[in-house]
Amino acid sequence: MKCKIALCDDSAVDRSYVTDMVKHWSTMTGHAVHLATFDSAESFLFHYAEESDYDILLLDIEMRAMDGVTMAKQLRKNNDTVQIVFITGYSDYISEGYEVAALHYLMKPVKEEKLCSVLDRATENLSKNEKVLNFELSSEMVRVPIYQIRYADVFGNYVTIHALSDITVKMTLGELEKQLDERFHRVGRSAIINLTQISRVTKTEIKLSDGTAIPLPRGAYDGINRAIINMR
Repeated sequence: MKCKIALCDDSAVDRSYVTDMVKHWSTMTGHAVHLATFDSAESFLFHYAEESDYDILLLDIEMRAMDGVTMAKQLRKNNDTVQIVFITGYSDYISEGYEVAALHYLMKPVKEEKLCSVLDRATENLSKNEKVLNFELSSEMVRVPIYQIRYADVFGNYVTIHALSDITVKMTLGELEKQLDERFHRVGRSAIINLTQISRVTKTEIKLSDGTAIPLPRGAYDGINRAIINMR
C-alpha cells in the first residue's frame, strides 16, 4: 500500500527519532511510504494548502503558536478520512482528541512497538475507509472518498460528481469510471451510478435513496439489475 505520512513536531530530536521508526516500519511491512516532516503547525498548513493528500498525520500536541489539536480541528473541517495520531508527553490532552476522531495517542518517549501497531491500524482503516479520489479544481485540490459519490453525469467535456457537494471537472466519464470500483455501474453514455445508492429501478428511471431520479436509457434495464444482483 502507498501511504503518505506527515510528521509535525517542533523538536528536531523527536522528528529524527520518529522518522527512523516510520522508515523501519515501512521496510518491515512493505508499505511504500512518503514521509514529510514539519517543525510547526503553521509550516504544515502552508504546505497542506498546496498538497492535501496525506493519509496519516503524526502530530505533536505541544508546539509553538498553534498546537496539534487546534491544527487537527482545522483539518477536520474538510477532511474526514485522514488518520490522526497525536504524540504527547502529557495524558491531560487525551480527551481533546474525541472532537477530531483521533486514532490514537502515543506518549513520549514513543515506543517503536506502539508506533508500528498504530500505523498498522491506520493503514487498515485507510483500506476500509475507501479509496479517495483527488480532483484538481482551479485553485484547490478536492478529496472525495468514493463511498460518498452517489452518481456522476456528463455534459460536453465536463463530468459532475455528485457527492456531499457537487464537483464539476474537465474529464471524460470513461476516465472517472477507471478510478471507481465494483459498486459503480455505467448507465449508457451519460451516467455512472453507485449501486449501493439505488432504492428502485423501473423501465424508465433509477431512483436513488436521496430521491434523485436518473433517466434509464432504452435497453439498460436488464444490465443495471444484473449489476445490482452481482454486487450482492
